[in-house]
Amino acid sequence: MDKKWGPPVSDQEKTSLLQGFKAFLMRGNVVDLAVAVVIGAAFTNIVNSVVEGIINPLVGAFGTQDLDSYTSCLKGPCEGTGDAATGVRILWGSVLGATLQFLITAAVVYFLMVLPMAKYLARVEARRKAKEGTREVVEITELEVLKEIRDALVAQRAQGDGGLRKDDPGR
Repeated sequence: MDKKWGPPVSDQEKTSLLQGFKAFLMRGNVVDLAVAVVIGAAFTNIVNSVVEGIINPLVGAFGTQDLDSYTSCLKGPCEGTGDAATGVRILWGSVLGATLQFLITAAVVYFLMVLPMAKYLARVEARRKAKEGTREVVEITELEVLKEIRDALVAQRAQGDGGLRKDDPGR
């Protein structure tokens, strides 16, 4: 027994552990999650740039560009900035900035990813249903024809022997 890490692991157990880990990584949902995290990180930079380059200047037209500077003094005296600030401040500008950033992110994700994917999936489903409907029509039509043939044969037999003689081997 290894004093530092516990009992030794056999080669077979190592192989089994590695195979299990590989199977875990190769499952679709893990790979999809990894891709989503990487894209999300890159997407965050885009959203931050939109907020800092467009939203903050628009807000700055009415006040200051730095949303973090919007504060309210809860308990005074509120003087100074940063670490030298005194009093108790509510930093509602930071909350506003984070909220705007979230709304922009949600809107972009919805309008550029979710909505187009939903429309695409709806078109695919409509095509699938149309194919199934066509197949049913074809099957029903074939069934109708077979029923008509059967009914004609039954009617022909009812009229007589149907043109077949009793000594006819086809009977």
